[in-house]
Amino acid sequence: MLDQSKIGHEFPGFTAEVETGRLKFFAKAIGETNPVYTDEAAALEAGYNALPAPPTFAMALDMEGPELLPVLDLLGMDIARILHGSQEFEYLAPICAGDSITVSSRIVDIFDKKGGALDFVVLENAYINQRGVQVAKATSTLVQRNG
Repeated sequence: MLDQSKIGHEFPGFTAEVETGRLKFFAKAIGETNPVYTDEAAALEAGYNALPAPPTFAMALDMEGPELLPVLDLLGMDIARILHGSQEFEYLAPICAGDSITVSSRIVDIFDKKGGALDFVVLENAYINQRGVQVAKATSTLVQRNG
């Protein structure tokens, strides 16, 4: 069983810039065809102040951190035994080109199943823009296979 005393641990936050070209590339990569995500005129006409981020883009911001999945080192998890269990997003306000997003992450739960054969770590990320507005929240679950 992983160390449950780490529940509540907060990782250092970091800031990522949201660039127009990156949003267009992400939209293309996920097969998004709505022009609001690739055409600035369509975005403005739809009421955005710039191109909005497509759904799930917040996950790309997570990759900007100084360390990929710092939870692995903290808990001594073996990346070769890790599975991505789930990912949920809650959108509170648009993320748009030109935004500077601060990402913070904390461990909200650690538990096991199947008599300890599987360990679960639930992480919650908050995304806050340069105006101090929380624009999104993500909850993800990592699963470590044991034995």
